[in-house]
Amino acid sequence: MMCFLRLWGPVCAYAALIFYVSSQSHPEEQVPFVTLFSDKAVHAVEYALLGALCCRALYGSQREAWRRQAILLAIIITSLYGISDEIHQAFVPFRESSGLDWVADTIGGAVGAGVMHRVLSLRSIHSLPEALP
Repeated sequence: MMCFLRLWGPVCAYAALIFYVSSQSHPEEQVPFVTLFSDKAVHAVEYALLGALCCRALYGSQREAWRRQAILLAIIITSLYGISDEIHQAFVPFRESSGLDWVADTIGGAVGAGVMHRVLSLRSIHSLPEALP
């Protein structure tokens, strides 16, 4: 149970934060720096972190199949959460749902998952014992 919480707790907490911010009619009041950047860039960065957290959780799984497919599964999870977020926003006053936002979410998730996979792969290579001469 502790391993599950260590791996998936950050994913769930961050997904809850995304949900909370998406529930706000005027999220720029909650997160003022958002107005400094393009809406699509904010979506990409927001979901890059989610993709990275998902990849980390999958990579740490006991299931070999999940570890082998960590990038693809992280992208799928992130993309599906992005779709659900866009549907959710359609019901929030003064917010709108956008397919282009979902595309930015998915691209961000892919970048985040790819970067995290690379970091974790490099970490595991460097943690291997040195070959004996």
